[in-house]
Amino acid sequence: MLEAMDAIAVILGGGEGKRLQPLTKFRCKPAVPLAGKYRLVDIPISNCLNSQIRRMFLLTQFNSVSLHEHIQNAYRFDQFNRSFVRILAAQQGTREEQGWFQGTADAVRQNLSYFLEQKSDVVVILSGDQLYRMNFQDVILRHQHMHADITICAKPVPRKECNELGIMKIDPQHRITQFWEKPGGTADITSFRIPENICKEERYLANLGIYIFNTTTLKEILETNKEGDFGKHIIPGSITKYNVCADLFDGYWKDIGTIGGFWETNLALTDTLPEFSFYDFTAPVYTHMRFLPPSKIICCDLSRSLLAEGCIISSHRILHSIIGLRQIVGSGTVIEHSVIMGADYYDAERPMPGSPPVGIGQDCYIRNAIIDKNARIGNGVYITPDGKKDGAQTDQYWVRDGVIVIPKSTIIPDGTHL
Repeated sequence: MLEAMDAIAVILGGGEGKRLQPLTKFRCKPAVPLAGKYRLVDIPISNCLNSQIRRMFLLTQFNSVSLHEHIQNAYRFDQFNRSFVRILAAQQGTREEQGWFQGTADAVRQNLSYFLEQKSDVVVILSGDQLYRMNFQDVILRHQHMHADITICAKPVPRKECNELGIMKIDPQHRITQFWEKPGGTADITSFRIPENICKEERYLANLGIYIFNTTTLKEILETNKEGDFGKHIIPGSITKYNVCADLFDGYWKDIGTIGGFWETNLALTDTLPEFSFYDFTAPVYTHMRFLPPSKIICCDLSRSLLAEGCIISSHRILHSIIGLRQIVGSGTVIEHSVIMGADYYDAERPMPGSPPVGIGQDCYIRNAIIDKNARIGNGVYITPDGKKDGAQTDQYWVRDGVIVIPKSTIIPDGTHL
């Protein structure tokens, strides 16, 4: 019988998050709000906690202040166990290789000494900007059963999703024989197609960015291979030297790397039976406990929407939308197909004379939008992406992937039409 393996987790904070701008203008990707009350980083942390992995390192580099605050407020463990979520930021030091992280592998390499101090059997390496639910202990057990040095979680995906993912070939024992990182939309990848006798539809096996490394293997690879990225360099360079296996995942998994993907993923949570559910209390998603009052609905036709705590809603209609924490919405306002992130405080705490209060005023119309936190939107404001070129950008809004985004803390006066 196989013995249980001791594991730690390393969560990668990602790069600048340019494709998620302006949501990442003042925060890193893992700190971006999700589903009205969570942050993206809550997903990998919750998966770890639900998998009994309670020692986690979070590597950050860009705009990490709000992420630090969230981790400090949300994940406080008692002093009688070894549980922690420890943030390791890029830092300048006396060693020659220290400085800005030059990729995912370089970020882990620069902090390797901290991980080795834990004396764990395996290191679980995760991304901080994905939505999924997975029991990592099951993956570790299969990793051990296959005598793998490295295990990569993989999922069959259609051709159109392969452009920005790594794809792989495996043998009957699930050992990876070939790996191609981000082939793009024009490359011929037919030789990587999953055989028709296994999958009738055209599918390719994609890397989910979830890695299980034996600690000794990780140390050996990072000390001998000085390349910067796991997908581009480390994994392709390891498949002929080590036993690199794929662990097939058939559940919901979504990489949230673009504005369009973020908008669609959030709104999909409003479905009657969404593919990913926050209502599964066998594996809950944890976050900061804010002790807010119940949301108050004064008058509103609400349909297919999620409403977080602490809101005061007086609007005419909210359809297929997400309303975040502490959101105030005035009477007569219509919100459709939009993600409203809410506020970090009520306006009485931080009034701003001469501008609208925090929230959305009366008689507004908002459609196909993302309204970032602490926005001050006056009365009679009209916000849609209609008639705007994709990529358009002003001080008040950005348009990306057919969605209009109002950046954090933006002030929009009464009667403005965007």
